[in-house]
Amino acid sequence: MTDPYGDSPPLTDEQRAVVDLPWDTRLLVTAGAGSGKTHTVVRRLDALVGHDDPEEALEAGEILVLSFSNAAVRELRDRIARHGDRARRVRVQTFDSWAYQLLLAAHPDQEWAALSFDERIRAATDAIEKGAVEAGELGAPSHVVIDEAQDLVGDRRDLVETLLDRFQRSCGFTVVGDSAQGIYGFQIKDATERAGETDRFFVWLRASYDDLVELHLTENFRAKSVEARTALGLGPRLQNLAVSPVGQVAAAAMLHAELRDRLLELPSLGDLADRFTLDALRVFPGTCAILTRDNRQALAVSEFLHERGVEHFLKRSLRDRPVPYWVAELLRRAQSLTLTEARFLELLAEIPLPSGVEPQRCWRSLRAATRRTGRGLVDVAAVGRLVAEGRFPDELGDPETARLIVSTVHRAKGLEYDRVLLLSPPALTELQKAHEDLDVPAEARALYVAMTRAREDLYHVTGPDTSRIRRHRSTSRWYLGGWKKHERYGIQAVPGDVHREEPPGPGDAGTAAVDTQTYLLEHARPGESVVLRMRHPLPMGPDQSPPYDVIHRDRIVGETSERFRRDLYAVEKISRSWDVTWPAEIVGLRVETLETVAGSTAAGANAGLGANGVWIAPRITGIGKYRRGGRAGEDQG
Repeated sequence: MTDPYGDSPPLTDEQRAVVDLPWDTRLLVTAGAGSGKTHTVVRRLDALVGHDDPEEALEAGEILVLSFSNAAVRELRDRIARHGDRARRVRVQTFDSWAYQLLLAAHPDQEWAALSFDERIRAATDAIEKGAVEAGELGAPSHVVIDEAQDLVGDRRDLVETLLDRFQRSCGFTVVGDSAQGIYGFQIKDATERAGETDRFFVWLRASYDDLVELHLTENFRAKSVEARTALGLGPRLQNLAVSPVGQVAAAAMLHAELRDRLLELPSLGDLADRFTLDALRVFPGTCAILTRDNRQALAVSEFLHERGVEHFLKRSLRDRPVPYWVAELLRRAQSLTLTEARFLELLAEIPLPSGVEPQRCWRSLRAATRRTGRGLVDVAAVGRLVAEGRFPDELGDPETARLIVSTVHRAKGLEYDRVLLLSPPALTELQKAHEDLDVPAEARALYVAMTRAREDLYHVTGPDTSRIRRHRSTSRWYLGGWKKHERYGIQAVPGDVHREEPPGPGDAGTAAVDTQTYLLEHARPGESVVLRMRHPLPMGPDQSPPYDVIHRDRIVGETSERFRRDLYAVEKISRSWDVTWPAEIVGLRVETLETVAGSTAAGANAGLGANGVWIAPRITGIGKYRRGGRAGEDQG
């Protein structure tokens, strides 16, 4: 008989103890960095679904698996596909995605898409209390798996506590986390409240369940070199910070200093501008990540690498999940209400797919998401609704498969790379001068997380100057400033900056929307330059800038959204009396990806793109520099 786990690492005694517990166990697993947590969770799911005793086995639909980020969901799904035997039908979702789907099922007539992530989480918590879970199609879960539990704070912690409390008599759970890697406390704005959130979920578990079983995964499987293991010995001390709040800040400051000293004792790659360093980034054959403390550094590093022709990908926010472009192209070519598997795969074979996209997996996921259509069919209109309602399956999100990644530490959470470069961290005293309310324990944990992402190589490197990149308070956008407070020379592009209500391609340019779709698909590659060019100097409305076209290789491929025009106005309009000179162009921006977006169904049909209301649009990224007459980004008075 073939061993389904023949190509999978064998379980250690610690992992086996987790996997073999019955489904009704209330289990808390402390899993240190690189300890095989995901592998253990997959094998536990397999054991829950395929228990030798039929009375102890669960159906896939009886298990609810929730994780913190899209990256973690994708990793779990990939591991299940590769190493799971019986758990392939278990659905893994983010907290945000599950909450949204719960609300849509419970109250389908309400406009949930108009609410923020946090507002939907709070509404879902209320819906759980009123019985929405057991009233749903799958009913109450028999077992809940919570991944990355150390990052449950605020509203999401309330949601999970409400869920577990609701079914505490009938439901087992497996909660996995590590206090040493809890780095999302910053989501709580109030410093006092944030300090109270540290490890609060774990404390609640221990107080709520007398029968709670606690197990630990301590062996590290990720780090293959002495350098990669540099920070591991400090993990237990970071875990104990949360256990004993007395003197926590002082203890965290000592740990941060020790982590920093250990990092700076490792080999340095010098300055990122050095030819040797840039060449090493270009030729390194494995996966590599440049990790930064914050988004400002990440944007600066990404722009620096682009200017020097180093291919890379700037990692997205963990909540950001663009729908891949092939979805719109699939629906445009479908020309039918439903698709069989053969036709679905035939159409996908005609579309240039990004690396890492598996057609069979796309079929299985979309068939499951539109299962009311009938067996063996995908409902084309239902797929369009998934896009429009923000319910497109997390596991099919636009893949991030670049060999070189630039990312904040927070966005690299739970991931690992062959080589990691950290921007040399300043001393804690320097950070405290720049940030009055600095969360010292969070800084120590973030540095620990960064230093434990590497499999082989861990280096520190000096990054580019970020002194002119500043955050605009009301819009939260980064902008390029000058030495004087009022100077503005550039602005950050963010998701949603390209207009979505109508298909890209201006009617007055004689370019059909269908031609623009084909052009984007064939020519607009991630990393390529785009320019925002002012269409005319008249503002579009109150508190808005003039409109800007999105130009790729001298071709108009879109226009800026109302959100961009309002934010550009807010950044530029320093005071009511301030006379703004709008830039003729904004240069230095790039295509991040092509995505499927949803807009006006009538506009899509009139443009010849079908009746599903979806199409391809470019997503742009970077900090664009203003061009008012001289060279971009210069002080032009």
